[in-house]
Amino acid sequence: MLRSAAAGALGLGLLATPAAAVTLVGASQFDENHAFTKTLLKFEELVQACYDGDVDFELHLNSELGLEKDYFENMSQGIAVDFAIVAPSHMSTFSKMAPLMDMPFLFRDLDHWNAVMEQDALDPVAQDVLENANVRLIGYAGGGTRNVFANKPITNVDELTGLDMRVMGAPIQTRIFDAIKAAPTVIAYSEVYTAIQTGVIDGAENEAAGIEQMKFYEVGPHVALTQHAITVRPLAFSQATYERLDPALQACVDEAGKEAGAYGRELESSEDAEKLAALESEGVLTRHAFEGRDQLLELAEPVKRDYAEELGALEVYETINSIQ
Repeated sequence: MLRSAAAGALGLGLLATPAAAVTLVGASQFDENHAFTKTLLKFEELVQACYDGDVDFELHLNSELGLEKDYFENMSQGIAVDFAIVAPSHMSTFSKMAPLMDMPFLFRDLDHWNAVMEQDALDPVAQDVLENANVRLIGYAGGGTRNVFANKPITNVDELTGLDMRVMGAPIQTRIFDAIKAAPTVIAYSEVYTAIQTGVIDGAENEAAGIEQMKFYEVGPHVALTQHAITVRPLAFSQATYERLDPALQACVDEAGKEAGAYGRELESSEDAEKLAALESEGVLTRHAFEGRDQLLELAEPVKRDYAEELGALEVYETINSIQ
């Protein structure tokens, strides 16, 4: 467990009158060096700088309180966890629209991704999550570029065809990887290493931070630069907890969430390529250029559009596509 110290003069311009002591509990699957943990610590720092009352934070690391799926379920119920960064796939049980944020090939490139975040194009999705899961999305971290990693080199569509690989649990993941000719299967994140090691699967997909943290390079040392997704990782906050806070602290949570999300995006997007390059220089993985990425985009497009329509999020999808 990690308890953060009060921040100094990093104000958000919002001050409140002192109130009864409040303790907010956060959770991360990762250690203190991971971008998600740093983002959560920044959120704590900003809230404490903003709020003039008595608020304490308890941040539990290294999956001490379970995995992201558990955090989101707890936040929905208003128990155990008050805030965390959670992959959209873990929201899909509650919100039909949430998996749109995790859809592969949703963003053209990093500039497009940044523009979407800055223009609040995901607000309708956040509203759907709030209404159906009772969880607020107060900011958007992420920025890792996801690639396929495997126990053998993958450099083109032919070599990707039939690859037994792990994908996240949202149905769109399976459908798109089916469309681009891989052989996807859903396996718990905590079981990926062993599944590759024992030959159950040949690979998976993840951003650099996950590959490094979970040491996936030990069993899947070949990284195919498919660049099929740029991650959106919402900073989520329990609505049940939020409703118990005084209005000034609510305002601080909202402002700090937005600012911490922007901090997390900058942090992870800048770290991503650096991490892969560092691991390659250490000789523990090899990056492979992927030939024919345009073919992957063509194969995925009809699946993306159809799925967005099924989610009731076609308008959001079209708004994202229209952003330059």
